[in-house]
Amino acid sequence: MTEATARQESSLRLDKWLWFARVVKTRSLATRLCAAGCVSIGHNGPAKAHHPIRVGDTVSIELRQQRRQMVVRALGTRRGPPAEARLLYDEPTPPISLRAPAEPWISLFDEGDDAFSDQRATHSL
Repeated sequence: MTEATARQESSLRLDKWLWFARVVKTRSLATRLCAAGCVSIGHNGPAKAHHPIRVGDTVSIELRQQRRQMVVRALGTRRGPPAEARLLYDEPTPPISLRAPAEPWISLFDEGDDAFSDQRATHSL
């Protein structure tokens, strides 16, 4: 076995791994996410769908208004049940929300407002 063949067997295409790990529903969706620049490996820029992934790599993916970081534990050989797919990666940190925090709720009837106080006084009579 040559060194190039051994290297190929110890890696897997990124889109296949995302599908095996059940991060996405279809392999074509994984390919589209990679093409859109939503997936990166390590601290490099956006990764292509054909990028080889290896055990120990850190994969960052922006999906459904969240950023997830996963460390590859195994490559997998098929798309198995969710319990089997969960063994393919570790998530050292919980998903990070990409949505802006909501503005705090402010009452339209501020009790410190003089106009509101005058109106309340006339209606309570």
